[in-house]
Amino acid sequence: MSARVVMVQGCTSDAGKSTVVAALCRWLRRRGVAVAPFKPQNMALNSAVTVDGGEIGRAQAVQAQAAGVAPHTDFNPVLLKPNSDTGAQVIVHGRAVGNMDAVGYHAYKRVAMDAVLASHARLAARYAAVVVEGAGSPAEINLRDRDIANMGYAEAVDCPVILVADIDRGGVFAHLVGTLALLSESERARVVGFVVNRFRGDIGLLQPGLDWLERETGKPVLGVLPYLHGLVLEAEDALPRSREAKEGTRLRVAVPALPRISNHTDLDALRLHPEVECLFVGPGESFPACDLVVLPGSKSTRADLAWLRAQGWDKAILRHVRYGGKVIGICGGMQMLGRAVHDPEGIEGAAGSDAGLGLLDLETTLAPTKQLRNVRGRLLPGGATVTGYEIHCGVSTGRGMTMPVVQLDDGRSDGARSGDGRVLGTYLHGLFDAPDALAALLGDAGLDRAAPLDLVALREATFDRLADTVDAHMDTAMLASLFGLPPC
Repeated sequence: MSARVVMVQGCTSDAGKSTVVAALCRWLRRRGVAVAPFKPQNMALNSAVTVDGGEIGRAQAVQAQAAGVAPHTDFNPVLLKPNSDTGAQVIVHGRAVGNMDAVGYHAYKRVAMDAVLASHARLAARYAAVVVEGAGSPAEINLRDRDIANMGYAEAVDCPVILVADIDRGGVFAHLVGTLALLSESERARVVGFVVNRFRGDIGLLQPGLDWLERETGKPVLGVLPYLHGLVLEAEDALPRSREAKEGTRLRVAVPALPRISNHTDLDALRLHPEVECLFVGPGESFPACDLVVLPGSKSTRADLAWLRAQGWDKAILRHVRYGGKVIGICGGMQMLGRAVHDPEGIEGAAGSDAGLGLLDLETTLAPTKQLRNVRGRLLPGGATVTGYEIHCGVSTGRGMTMPVVQLDDGRSDGARSGDGRVLGTYLHGLFDAPDALAALLGDAGLDRAAPLDLVALREATFDRLADTVDAHMDTAMLASLFGLPPC
């Protein structure tokens, strides 16, 4: 088997590449095609644990769900997890190989490209189709040398490219024409068409512009996708762009928007719940009155803890607990709730130790080996089913761990609880995802008889909605030709 490979690139970050790839994966799956997603290089702090025990970007795990396959490290062979403004942890084939600054990683790209092409070859041999997502924009001139994320990869494997632009931002024609102008002649030749994303309004008013675009560039418009409200897709990295007002909320949750927040998709079930108001609190904002505080994961726990203190939010959280409020810490958030965080080997920055918030009786020591596991278990007390995953370098010990939050199916226990039960912490990402666990945790925070919410069902409905959108708004005959399918 030799797969048909099609790459989706964007004129800008957040143009909709991830969503279009997920849509095409589900569209192909519904036609009986064995399809895999692929992103050569991803830069994101939201990640997932794979079936082969590695780590990939969260967006590729979502696309794998759309394709109906288990997430694998080959779907995202190079993952960069920023831990400062100029550096990142580099993960290759699911395993961390070290921290690098931008200059160091640029030199490393030759090695990274070998990893990318090895994963590409394995996927091309195993699947009938591979839908590839680019990163950022292919028109970043300063990043063209040794590029492995966009046209450098496309040229190496000789695949066609679909170019996506976000009309909701404005300037869509300039984005498309300008991007083409900045490509080399061979790169322009492999762009087979455009997708205009997030369109609102009357398509008739847009048509003259589309006609001009096709005459000007000689490239077809493969589709104009409408602005789809209410999609339930885990974010690749960025925090939600807006707060949607809800009526009838009965519980307020506050989440500090840490500078290096990781896996904030843990909060998706809370954001989507009709009776919960979930607020990400940004720098300079007053910490709001709330029922529950969730301290999320962090790629740089000590640095984010210092930032939390600089905002004065440590005092706000302690006051919240003193007056009867509840707190849940997830991964790095649990580490912050303990007595201290130690980093003797400088895993996340300068070696040293910092005092925690002291709300849990535990201390954490960061270690070089990262724990990567998909897990199932039971929430304590009560026994509600929990599904999730672990991605952490810390080892936490202390008396608080003798009152765990979760009993895992593998025989281990996880997490810690304060003596009064107001504060709990866990290493499990995805704590709120299972319906029974969500209901139990909301009930503990004060929301009795919470409305049911099934994230898995909502995501599946979103994938099918995306595939329906492809059928309704894209040139499916052209797509069928690109993927070697009979005409639609």
